[in-house]
Amino acid sequence: MKDLTIPAARPVNPRFSSGPCAKIPHYTLDMLSDAPLGRSHRAAVGKAKLAEAIELTREVLGVPADYRIGIVPGSDTGAVEMAMWSLLGARPVEMLAWESFGEGWVTDAVKQLKLDATVRKAEYGQIVDFAQVDFDKDVVFTWNGTTSGVRVPNGNAIPSDRAGLTICDATSAAFAMDLPWDKLDVVTFSWQKVLGGEGAHGMLILSPRAVERLETYVPAWPLPKIFRMTKGGKLIEGIFKGETINTPSMLAVEDYLVALKWAQSLGGVKALIARADANAAAVRDFIADKDWIADLADDPATASNTSVCLRFTDPAIKDGAAFAKAVAKRLEKEGVALDAGAYRDAPAGLRIWCGSTVETSDVAALMPWIEWAYRAELAAQ
Repeated sequence: MKDLTIPAARPVNPRFSSGPCAKIPHYTLDMLSDAPLGRSHRAAVGKAKLAEAIELTREVLGVPADYRIGIVPGSDTGAVEMAMWSLLGARPVEMLAWESFGEGWVTDAVKQLKLDATVRKAEYGQIVDFAQVDFDKDVVFTWNGTTSGVRVPNGNAIPSDRAGLTICDATSAAFAMDLPWDKLDVVTFSWQKVLGGEGAHGMLILSPRAVERLETYVPAWPLPKIFRMTKGGKLIEGIFKGETINTPSMLAVEDYLVALKWAQSLGGVKALIARADANAAAVRDFIADKDWIADLADDPATASNTSVCLRFTDPAIKDGAAFAKAVAKRLEKEGVALDAGAYRDAPAGLRIWCGSTVETSDVAALMPWIEWAYRAELAAQ
């Protein structure tokens, strides 16, 4: 231990959690002073804030004008469940999974909705072969595997003339990856991922094709109140204008608005993608010539630029899971990386959040500390 050199630099912000994620640079609570606390979300000021959040989301992400955007309860999970329970069952279904959250959607479709779905799975670090997917069926998938560090590289495999709907959980992709809106009918995400917002609120984006399904199909199962998006066979348009189904936190709304305005000031989604790309590159450039650590993603073309997952490959490591936890604990004790351990269901290793609110200089400063912690733990085992 005594001959291990302590890295000279430290990350200014050691928050590398994959959710909730780091706040925007130079964030302070004073930025929330305009939040209409103690006011009804149905008052004019509340409606205006919610409508502004929807329109800024559209502007920053480049969402087409004819797509509906709604703020819904239950974070990304609530948004995905709303889509699945409201839309699935009208035609055959394919469920795609390559990490824990995708597995969760499979469970809901097969065991809760009891759909006779085709299920395609891939191991952690890989994605399914989209060329084998039948897009004349409804298809449910995650764009980015938050717990596996892999993503869909593009929407080329999704046909424009598909008969089914594409339902995409994009919670760790939105604002950091190029989402092909013409290939996606339902897109969901949460505020606490790429823009570092607060938890509990989700976003549900619907294409005209998804709206048509909602207005022409009634599921065989009962829908809870918070899932209902139609009345009398027509879309409840108010949901997509800021008239939320349940009571939102106006403090969290203000926090989301602050993050959106920051993103807008940078130039929108392209600038955010560039920031995430630079962060991920800082990790991968560092590990490129190392023989003791590797990217969990098998193919660079599908490697995530937000949730970068790493695995230790040194054969001298006796217990991989215990070793990885010990390294993460050392990093946290030194105050250089908080919440950097792999997800509990994922292969043992580290997970470094490289989303758009993270500074590349902090990622670069962290990497020598990972090597220090690895060598320290190896010497101690």
